[in-house]
Amino acid sequence: MYADLLFTGGPVLTPEGRTATAVAVTGGRVTAVGRDEVHDLAGPRTTVVDLAGRLLLPGFQDAHVHPVPAGLELGQCDLTGTRTADETVAVVRAYADAHPEREWITGGGWSMEAFAGGTPTRELLDAVVPDRPVYLPNRDHHGAWVNSRALARAGITRQTPDPADGRIERDASGEPSGTLQEGAMQLVGRLTPPATPADRLAALLHAQRHLHALGVTAWQDALVGDFLGMDDPSDAYLAAARDGSLTARVVGALWWDRERGPEQISELVERRKELSRGRFRAGSVKLMLDGVAETGTAALLEPYLDSCGCATANRGTSFIEAAQLPKYVTELDALGFQCHFHALGDRAVRDALDAIGAARAANGPTDTRPHLAHLQVVHPDDVPRFARLGATANIQPLWAAHEPQMDELTIPFLGSERAALQYPFGALLRSGATLAAGSDWPVSSPDPLHGIHVAVNRVPPGGGPPVFLPSERIGLTEALTAYTAGSAYVNHLDDTGQVRVGALADLVVLDRDPFDGPPEAIARSRVALTYVGGERVYAARDA
Repeated sequence: MYADLLFTGGPVLTPEGRTATAVAVTGGRVTAVGRDEVHDLAGPRTTVVDLAGRLLLPGFQDAHVHPVPAGLELGQCDLTGTRTADETVAVVRAYADAHPEREWITGGGWSMEAFAGGTPTRELLDAVVPDRPVYLPNRDHHGAWVNSRALARAGITRQTPDPADGRIERDASGEPSGTLQEGAMQLVGRLTPPATPADRLAALLHAQRHLHALGVTAWQDALVGDFLGMDDPSDAYLAAARDGSLTARVVGALWWDRERGPEQISELVERRKELSRGRFRAGSVKLMLDGVAETGTAALLEPYLDSCGCATANRGTSFIEAAQLPKYVTELDALGFQCHFHALGDRAVRDALDAIGAARAANGPTDTRPHLAHLQVVHPDDVPRFARLGATANIQPLWAAHEPQMDELTIPFLGSERAALQYPFGALLRSGATLAAGSDWPVSSPDPLHGIHVAVNRVPPGGGPPVFLPSERIGLTEALTAYTAGSAYVNHLDDTGQVRVGALADLVVLDRDPFDGPPEAIARSRVALTYVGGERVYAARDA
């Protein structure tokens, strides 16, 4: 039988290396991998793609991403490219001036390093948008910047107490200063105009086009549910799955309501059944254990330091009680749910691993494939536990670079000893852990090649600061594997993630072979072609 699609004339990344130069695809699956002998499968109707020395590899998979919020923000006040306070305020002013019809100014993506202490003030927004409320989450979506109109609309005053899971930043006189952390975001966020189902579907399809252009063929949506005013994307996924416009393969991580307990598990079982359709499956549960280090909410084993280097009373925030977590995880695991943990601090990481250990002891070996995302600080004693427990390390490589934010908002408050434990990719890999990779977009860029560049070099694309903890660098093959086979593993997409006979033809062609250049040039690579099930879903103009 002749092939539907034939790739020839370039290196192919397979589990055995880069010795193959040709791949045949028939009926949406890889039917041959080899060299010149594969050319015999070309027939009169075969589409032949000349790789011309470019690398063919499995489609990238993002193991932790938020496409619908990202797509919505792209159509609002998008601050993701700003780096200084003046630049950020100028973008807000320009957007507000261009949209006088908007009742609220919404969007987000500002960088904490642009503002002193990572906390911009309401006065900066009042100066450019005095007449309408403004609500702008920051880049990591653990804090929001608001103006005086928004505070007034929400009734937030100096007398308003901090919610149990958040903090209202205040000035020296005790007045709300304009930044809301964690659960306090919802005090204003719940008042913003909701997106419509049509808005969410358009945002999903916009995000999907962008991800396909970056070579992403599958992903795990890390928050399917309602949280801090973020839109539940489930209706968009169902609509796209029904009409066939969902071309990616997607796993949805159902949100664990951290204000409730095990009574919600029966609801999650029903949601899993309702939301599994076509290329969308909702078989994971997202458990957000802590916050972020920059705001002092990542859960740590030992206290944060103050600006003078002295220990404080703050060890961060545990959003789910550690004593109850093993019970929840054990029951979810017994019901066949994958547990997808948000765990930045070393205490959150240990709590997650302890819970997985309890589930293993109670249920025995299961194929639920739990994974821990972010892993900013991991205690050395816990590194080998990933392999022992079968817990995948879900890394966000772009964060593992020595950015200004690291010096201003993180390292001084962690201390040098603990700061040296950040993002231990190399240590995890050497211990035998499986690595998956993701972006957390819109928190950071969804470009896998940029993430791979940082995983290999531990410096941002384009260079800049010194290498960040060089012993934690990993090789190009290992980084590519994390973004392909590793993420396919946590997504339970076992017939993807590798170029091999029988696998689904989810494939990417780069514009070059990054193995032929120096490691510092990895980020110069671009995606030329993307295929899902042998169907082309993206082609660069010069492809």
